[in-house]
Amino acid sequence: LNSGGRYNPTTNSWQATSIDNNTPNERLFHKAIWADTKMIVWGGFISGNYFNTGGIYDPVTDSWEATSIGANVPGGRMNHTVIWTGSEMIVWGGFNGAYRNSGARLDPVTNSWLPTSLGTNVPVVRGNHTATWTGNEMVVWGGINGSSSLDTGGRYDPVNDSWLVTSMTNAPGVRSEHTAVWTGNEVIVWGGHVGNTDFNTGGRYNPVADSWQSTSICLLYTSPSPRD
Repeated sequence: LNSGGRYNPTTNSWQATSIDNNTPNERLFHKAIWADTKMIVWGGFISGNYFNTGGIYDPVTDSWEATSIGANVPGGRMNHTVIWTGSEMIVWGGFNGAYRNSGARLDPVTNSWLPTSLGTNVPVVRGNHTATWTGNEMVVWGGINGSSSLDTGGRYDPVNDSWLVTSMTNAPGVRSEHTAVWTGNEVIVWGGHVGNTDFNTGGRYNPVADSWQSTSICLLYTSPSPRD
């Protein structure tokens, strides 16, 4: 499908999103991010095709603008991540027949792309990982590269277009399809799986100290059951 709706919780009502000439075509495994005033949809897969297209949806005018497929647009992919920095959407990683460690930054004002660095310290290829924005860096962690799950990651600075490796000391065990959130001073990673084994474990990553602390498994009270 390439249709959708906007839900207003105050009035408990729905309004359909428009379908016009710039609406992205139907797809699976795409990503969507809220970019302050607009929603950006990008990537995905259908019928053997990996998309490097998307759309910028303005709910005020109920209209779409196609994302650029010009200079520096990333290759099509699914199982990637997207984050919003406050001025750019960063796309990174994913799968398009092979796992990737490439990405790009979309400026929705100019509708233009810049590639993310493939230089020193860039994380290895992966998909089904997480990416979290800390306010000045994107923290990528975990995922799968086709042959194995990962417990590695990296911190990307878009100002300097550079990467730093995340510490592996006390990091959670390898996993993919987990979740990650930013608290204001830590990234909390939780859940996920390796093969048929699901986890109810996680870790708290402090990017300033580049250090990990395990999340507890409570025996007195009921911790959440393993899940991905």
